[in-house]
Amino acid sequence: MKDLRTSLLAVILWAVALLCIGLPWLAVPVAGSCAVAAVGVLLLSRLTSKRFNGFIVLLLLCASALGTTVAGALPQRAVLAESDGRAVEALVQVSSSASVGSDGRLWFDAQTQQVGPPGRMSPLRAPVRVGVDPVDGADMGALLRVSGQAKQTEPSEQAGLVIFGTETEVVTPASGIFAIAATTRADFVARATRLPEPGAGLLPGLAVGDTRAVSESLNAAMIASGLSHLTAVSGANCMIIVAAVFWLVSLAGGGRTLRVVLAMLSLAAFVVLVTPEPSVVRAAVMAALAMLSILLGRPSAGLAMLSLAVCGLLIADPWFAASPGFALSAAATAALLVLSRPLLRGLGRWMPAPLALALSVPLAAQVVCGPIIALFSDQQSLVAVAANLIADPAAPIATVIGLLACLTAAIPPLADLLAAAAWLPAAWIEMTATVSAGLPGATVAVVAGPVAALVVGVLSVAATVMLVRGGPRWLRAASALVLIVALGATGARMLLSGPLATLTTPGEWSIAACDIGQGDAVLIRSAGRTALVDTGPDPDALRDCLAQTGTSHIDLLVLTHFDLDHVGGTGAVTGRVGTVLHGPVADRGDRRLLDDLANSGATLREASTGLSGTLGGARWRVLWPNPDPIAFPSGNDASVVVEIAGGGVPRTILLGDLGAGSQRMLLATGRVRGSYAVVKVAHHGSRDQESALYAALHAPVAVISVGEGNDYGHPRAETLTLLESVGSRTLRTDQRGLILLGLRDDELRVWSMRSPPEGG
Repeated sequence: MKDLRTSLLAVILWAVALLCIGLPWLAVPVAGSCAVAAVGVLLLSRLTSKRFNGFIVLLLLCASALGTTVAGALPQRAVLAESDGRAVEALVQVSSSASVGSDGRLWFDAQTQQVGPPGRMSPLRAPVRVGVDPVDGADMGALLRVSGQAKQTEPSEQAGLVIFGTETEVVTPASGIFAIAATTRADFVARATRLPEPGAGLLPGLAVGDTRAVSESLNAAMIASGLSHLTAVSGANCMIIVAAVFWLVSLAGGGRTLRVVLAMLSLAAFVVLVTPEPSVVRAAVMAALAMLSILLGRPSAGLAMLSLAVCGLLIADPWFAASPGFALSAAATAALLVLSRPLLRGLGRWMPAPLALALSVPLAAQVVCGPIIALFSDQQSLVAVAANLIADPAAPIATVIGLLACLTAAIPPLADLLAAAAWLPAAWIEMTATVSAGLPGATVAVVAGPVAALVVGVLSVAATVMLVRGGPRWLRAASALVLIVALGATGARMLLSGPLATLTTPGEWSIAACDIGQGDAVLIRSAGRTALVDTGPDPDALRDCLAQTGTSHIDLLVLTHFDLDHVGGTGAVTGRVGTVLHGPVADRGDRRLLDDLANSGATLREASTGLSGTLGGARWRVLWPNPDPIAFPSGNDASVVVEIAGGGVPRTILLGDLGAGSQRMLLATGRVRGSYAVVKVAHHGSRDQESALYAALHAPVAVISVGEGNDYGHPRAETLTLLESVGSRTLRTDQRGLILLGLRDDELRVWSMRSPPEGG
């Protein structure tokens, strides 16, 4: 009963925290009214000599403290808000580990010491999020001077301001224990990355949470397979450390008290090594409570301890309430305490006890965390449970041995030996992620929110009921029915997007405009060879298109330019590309994407006018951009424009994202000669078009790759009118889905996955 009361206290306080950070103006009234109410209850109890309800008083006091914390942070956040949209200069102390974002910047959390307009900083301590060009020395504890552009965040975000740095100076490097930890991590990352792939880049993430060596394609595979939690320092990592030390001390004959003390000291050292940022401290607290309750032989007290810890963390930092990581940490720890034992008993009926023990913990966490993930994520992994069952047994080995390799850096031969030993389980995990993410129907796109969470929650409850074999007969029957329907639907989807996918598409196509949302991805094939022009924004959407068209290898990949809606899905084809033809490289993020492709076996060529080649029986030619462009050095107007014809491919021109100005310049070069059968309309049908170019192309078919209900209003009515005026029939992926074009008896034929709207 006490566990239930403390759990209820945590849930109510969580709701209060969400209310206060979402509506900050309520913080002061909540703090004041709850304090007054608590005093009132105590006075009433004293005056009436009646026993008061301690739970209510505790709840009111906790809510008052939480409201006070939020109210106390509001003045600093208000000062930060004054810099929204302006140039700022800030003196900040790094308070988290740094990671490279998709924009190529190095991102980290920090506490400001001073902030203000350039040259006029004022003292202020407040949390911010900072992104800078990669720089050495951005370790936890370092003091940096950052100049750049500022953007205010939402009230529910922990950082009050995001600073996009343009200039960075390391004022004071990390010192003391933080400097030692940073050097130790850097040595381990260097040692690990000298090992072969797969596994080398993943090992630092598994051992010490450093993901800087993880490629974008591997990161996408880890997410799609539901294994991304293994590279984040979570409660699982902390529990592995505690359990390993506890076991080693017990082998040496140490008593329970010594085991617990040394395990907790080791946990503290591990937190320092991986940087004691808030998420790590939170995970360590959760893990320490869970392990203590189990190791001390009092698992029944674990849920109460967890609930009180959640309350304490929320009072100390109410913005934890809006953090998915905090919710997942609490849920996973609760699952370990409440659900792992029933699952262990249920699994033990069908398999050996050691295997059941190894599987019960990750399965419990997956079942409980699934609905929470569905609240925030727009994709659900259908292979996550299976992938975790395969990969999770290797995670403790990689973590413990990798950590030992990190700590023995002073003895290089021993460190090299341990790193090599940890490489094998890391490679196993990476292969599991890559293979499972590549399975047909590995993920399904969903609309994140309560509905998705409810569906996943129902499936989780049904799976749990069947595994533990608990509850009344009608509940077990209903659970079995739910799982049968879900497995049937999943199997049908995997067949239709995998082995049977090509049965849903005609085999005579030579051009396929993929339905990948707001972006571009066009397949062209001739005589058994395939080209892909851009990859769209989403690897999963591109994988579906490749499966539907029976495409397993890309002989020529054309990346017209490096906007996310044209290159975001590249991870779906990494390792399956022969030659990459790309537009001008603008920053480190572009170069990193190309390096990933090159490291996976692709040959890189920068596109410019004059390049040409063959694709099966077809011939392609680059019409734009000019070599060493001056007017348009990168971006939309430097998009690679390719024409291709012959070998069963109707004469086609693909205009990337060219705007009207660059379209006029292309037309003026005289490279666009004669009429075309198909034009891929520039920039998803935006109104920035040159009518003279489309009149010169005189294409009977105009394909527009565009997302349904996009925020840009694409395609624009002006562009549709323009295309109609030059005699082009418009085919849109938002209306038709996958669009296939081909030649039959020298006539252009069109197929689409959905019927066009009336008049379309």
